[in-house]
Amino acid sequence: MQEEEVGSTPVTTPQPGHTFQVDLRGLVDLLSHHLYSSPRVYLRELMQNAVDAITARRLLDPSAPARITIRTDAGGGIVVEDSGVGLTESDVHTFLATIGRSSKRGADGELDLSAARADFIGQFGIGLLACFVVADEITVVSRSAREPGAPAVEWHGRSDGTYSIRTLPVGSVAQPGTTVTLTPRADGSEWLEPGRVVQLARHFGSLLRYQVEVVDRHGDVVRVNDTPPVWERPYGSPLARREALAAYGRQVFDFNPLDTIDLDIPLVGLKGVAFVLPTPAHPTKRSGNRVHLKGMLLSDQATELVPDWAFFVSCVVDTTGLRPTASREALYEDETLAAVRDAIGERVRQWLTGLAASDLALLRRFLDVHHLAVKALARYDDQLLALLLPWLPFETTDGTVSLDEFARAHPVVLVTQTVEEFRQVAPIAAAAGMGVVNGGYVYDRDLVHQLPLVRPGVTVADLDPETVSAHLDSVDPAAELAAAPFLARARAVADRFDTDVALRSFQPVGVPAMLVDNREARHERRRSELSSKADELWAGILGSLSASTPRAQLILNHLNPLIRKLAEMAGTADPQLSETAIEALYGQALLLSRRPLRPTDHALLNRSFLGLLEFATQAAGPTGPGQEKAQS
Repeated sequence: MQEEEVGSTPVTTPQPGHTFQVDLRGLVDLLSHHLYSSPRVYLRELMQNAVDAITARRLLDPSAPARITIRTDAGGGIVVEDSGVGLTESDVHTFLATIGRSSKRGADGELDLSAARADFIGQFGIGLLACFVVADEITVVSRSAREPGAPAVEWHGRSDGTYSIRTLPVGSVAQPGTTVTLTPRADGSEWLEPGRVVQLARHFGSLLRYQVEVVDRHGDVVRVNDTPPVWERPYGSPLARREALAAYGRQVFDFNPLDTIDLDIPLVGLKGVAFVLPTPAHPTKRSGNRVHLKGMLLSDQATELVPDWAFFVSCVVDTTGLRPTASREALYEDETLAAVRDAIGERVRQWLTGLAASDLALLRRFLDVHHLAVKALARYDDQLLALLLPWLPFETTDGTVSLDEFARAHPVVLVTQTVEEFRQVAPIAAAAGMGVVNGGYVYDRDLVHQLPLVRPGVTVADLDPETVSAHLDSVDPAAELAAAPFLARARAVADRFDTDVALRSFQPVGVPAMLVDNREARHERRRSELSSKADELWAGILGSLSASTPRAQLILNHLNPLIRKLAEMAGTADPQLSETAIEALYGQALLLSRRPLRPTDHALLNRSFLGLLEFATQAAGPTGPGQEKAQS
């Protein structure tokens, strides 16, 4: 800017503006590597422009023809013809030569959201550029239906950013419409091969409402779309409809669905089907959903369409009211999409409610496969909690059974907080007739605690391993006194493992010992291990965190014959043999508790096993002729 003096006040005079220069090659590289996921979208953009052109022409003349023809092997490229509204010479200058300007925009450049314009798929004005990802040159020949007497126009664009326009002789193009010819680039020719073109046309255009055909160089015609969609066709019976939808699910997703759920949300013009997966799906690996926008495939991986908890369904839908992103390969996250997601979730809930009321056999099959998903949903949905909680399977001391079945056998339900605790107590609790549920899996403990709300009269309480030891029978004082030498030696050995020893009687008799541990004891043991390995500073810090917590308990079963034998031999047996036997008992109890083994635990198991083998070998002694003579 320049400054001029007017009186004593400086005034700035604006200089003429400048126009941004666009490097088309750089822009094409940006589109191909950052906006679009694959060069294959070029055909979707061409088909989309053709569909929008036909839609525009039918707004002028509802009886106008509606056809899209894709011709392959045209000098290695392809030709896409449509019977749409066409372009005038002015339109060609305005829309084909200006990046970002769409023929679907209003006069002020803003998106035209009138009822008529809402029928268009494309809105961003960059679709034709996608063709430069696979083509060096694009030729567009178009005759406008808005100006019947106007001549056809040819626009020829090149990937270096240059283009030319010429008017064709009157009568050279008989009917209104547009023909787009692509001349392939060397690194994009594979996308223009006839087989690939048919595959892409079917992939993107299977639900388009206008006829789409691919014609090869021999004149063979392949019909691309199959309309109306399978969910809108008439069927003679509900069974016939279900079978047709299941067959469509197999075709699209390559699995035989457990069931199908109709989706219909008029607010956004959404219709389609949710297919229930026949096999378990991990919550973090959500299945893809196919979303069509006005018939054109927008995405086949639209995980944002359904709630997170509904990962057991895959959907195919067609919509008119959801917004695409600029690349038109995903849905724009806004309030409308959130409302659609909630509506689909509600429809899935209604389906589950219907199963509980009318098809218990299918409900059981569904829960056998997807109980984790239902647990996730029931945790936050009181209605489904009351409806489905009794049917859900849980790991218990009676095996994996439904909670309703388990509660009928055990009015008092005990639940552990971790899987490890359940593994410790399950054998003993089952033998004692206690009803214990494994609450260590995600959602399980919280859900079990909700059972009294659904089944009044049932009591639920948390179970600590120490509670189980309290239910074990005490040993006769005389028997415990007789076993005192053995118990003293056992306590001396177990003390090295931060473990106390107790003598009890419990079932099953075949279990010689059980290890009862709790979270506080494990935490304190881990703190001590870290403290012993830490430097002076950290050892001091960890030492200050020490707490007086109960130690683990090795509970010896007085009913077990081996324990009785060891107790009887305590006064006469080799002390080393007794210690090795006690270490072996501790190691076996450790294995039965199924808690993770530390390196010291592995060393203990090896040492006690080898020690017992050595004692057994020495006890056997030599059995040769000389030994037999000496014995005689």
